[in-house]
Amino acid sequence: MKQLIKIAIIFTVLMVIAFILLMYINKSTDFKGRDITEYNRMQYDIYDDYNAGETIEALEKQYDCSIILTTELVEAEITKFYREGALVIDFAPEGEIIGKIAWNDLSDVYEDKENTLLKAVIIMWFAILAAGYIFLVFLYFSIVRPIRDFESFSGEIAKGNLEVTLPMRKDNLFGNFTESFDQMREELIRSRKREAEAEKAKRELVGEISHDIKTPVSTIKATCEVMDMNLIKREKSAESDDEIRFAEDMKEKVGYISEKAEMINQLVQNVFHVTMEEIDELQTNVSEKDSKQIENYFLRLKNYGKIILDNHIPECLVYMDSLRMEQVIDNIVGNSYKYAGTDIHVSFEETEAAYDLDGNTIRFIRIKVSDSGPGVDDEELPLLTEKFYRGKDTKDKNGYGLGLYLVKWYMEKQGGGMEYYNDNGFTVELLVKKV
Repeated sequence: MKQLIKIAIIFTVLMVIAFILLMYINKSTDFKGRDITEYNRMQYDIYDDYNAGETIEALEKQYDCSIILTTELVEAEITKFYREGALVIDFAPEGEIIGKIAWNDLSDVYEDKENTLLKAVIIMWFAILAAGYIFLVFLYFSIVRPIRDFESFSGEIAKGNLEVTLPMRKDNLFGNFTESFDQMREELIRSRKREAEAEKAKRELVGEISHDIKTPVSTIKATCEVMDMNLIKREKSAESDDEIRFAEDMKEKVGYISEKAEMINQLVQNVFHVTMEEIDELQTNVSEKDSKQIENYFLRLKNYGKIILDNHIPECLVYMDSLRMEQVIDNIVGNSYKYAGTDIHVSFEETEAAYDLDGNTIRFIRIKVSDSGPGVDDEELPLLTEKFYRGKDTKDKNGYGLGLYLVKWYMEKQGGGMEYYNDNGFTVELLVKKV
């Protein structure tokens, strides 16, 4: 509204200036009429001087006039004077008209007035031109430039570039409109961020659930294999046809369960693979927990073969996320069971005091998990914690190479760490920070 008032004021000022200039021109071109009484007096003076013997040339010079001696009504010279606006009266010194007296006194006045009017018009034209340019500049900065800013801004927003800002200028006619557009841009940024966070959380949830579902599915498959072996033995040792038919029927059902478990496993792996490719960061919720929980996690993993606890974990409080720690242990023990197939030894010990970057004393519980398998080739060891890396001897094993990647990530997020090496098998050491 303020900008419109400014435009109205500028327009009014320009019109007032133009009006004043026109009035000045009108005043400067106005002139008074002839004094007929004076010209009548000079007419009779001319008569007297002429009768006294003055020549026509002398009279014309003395009275600044032209005397045409003719009795014709139409005379070229007289017509010229009429056309130029001269005062023409009869010349009759003795009462009889013998010619005309002409005073062409307005020719110079007309010429001066024409010159004055021309100058005034030129001045007025330049003044209007300058005012027009000033007005155009004002229109450019007040309307045209903001519209171009809007055009460029909307083009960038349409491309998805929400980082571009809309200039906020003092004399912008669309000030409030500009501010609203910029607020819309900021809201779009916030909405995009919320959408990304929600999508990320969804991917993480799907990835975690998919990865964790693999454990019970693997357990079902392993159980089906054991049941199938027992039913084969029972079928061979059967003493009656009923026992044989029962064993065969059970084998068929167990095979059906194993087939469906494999189907679930493949579907979960597909979802897990697609989701984990997009995960940028997995979240942890670290708090103070009883260290005995860690030992219990190992005791619950009976389906992974024989797990031997060489000693008990020192009783203390540790920093960990219970869910993540259970996933870590399940990954490590599951890998040993899958690739080594031997007994798994687990030992616990407290490390010596160390110091963090701030000089504070810190201690860890070291958890050592070892198998007696063939281990891993030395050239492959540094690559085991890379995302999606799988060793050359894993082609016939299910998986996507995320187990140790997740183990390392989770342990670091909990304030600890992990190491792994070959030592008459494959060994993984976990460091859990004490409170």
